[in-house]
Amino acid sequence: MTPALLQIEDLRIAYGSVEAIKGVSLHLEEGEIVTVLGANGAGKSTLLRAISGLILPKAGRIDHQSTPIAGVPSHEIVMRGISHSPEGRRVFATLTVEENLNLGAYLHRKQKRRIDDSKARIFELFPILVQRRKQLAGTLSGGEQQMLAIGRALMSEPSILLLDEPSLGLSPIFVKLIFDIIQEINGQGVSILLVEQNARKALRVADRGYVLETGVITVSGPAEKLSSDANVQAAYLGGAALKQKSDATHR
Repeated sequence: MTPALLQIEDLRIAYGSVEAIKGVSLHLEEGEIVTVLGANGAGKSTLLRAISGLILPKAGRIDHQSTPIAGVPSHEIVMRGISHSPEGRRVFATLTVEENLNLGAYLHRKQKRRIDDSKARIFELFPILVQRRKQLAGTLSGGEQQMLAIGRALMSEPSILLLDEPSLGLSPIFVKLIFDIIQEINGQGVSILLVEQNARKALRVADRGYVLETGVITVSGPAEKLSSDANVQAAYLGGAALKQKSDATHR
């Protein structure tokens, strides 16, 4: 059996005496979009931060192509082809759009042609960034900053993209655009681990999903299965509200 592109086994992460991730296991296959759903405080961002080397796990394994990477420095994780677009975008506000993108390609900083080619691909994905290339990142709209954050993560030419709440705080128009672009990125051969509170949108683009509740995986399976699961519908897809409305209508 071919090993998964990314395999996590019995991962445990603690902040002091508080365990945020409690024995999580999941995997990402080549070419997949896998989403991790959950409420605030469930441990979703902590999980991505551990994968990208920003947090040292207490126990468990994180393997990339069968090689253990738990505890490996972040820059080496990026060198292995894993890039992270964090929650809140975290663009460098006082640098231009182009300077932000250049920073994303720091591993290739001596290869100008390669960087230029990568930027050309990013500008093709996000045409608005071409117009904004000399503009300070802090002056962009929220949606434009999210595009820049994803573009910066793609500048390292990853095979795995970790996306943390890419639709958070965006207008419906930008939300639709971001999810369309997620599918386009995946279509270009990038496997994606997507953390997202907008469960409906996430399950529409994902192949599989996991529900994380207070550090524990409670439900997992194909996206279609999760979409039709009564508990997932009630908790994340507005199922409870819809049922209440239906009950009220038939009283």
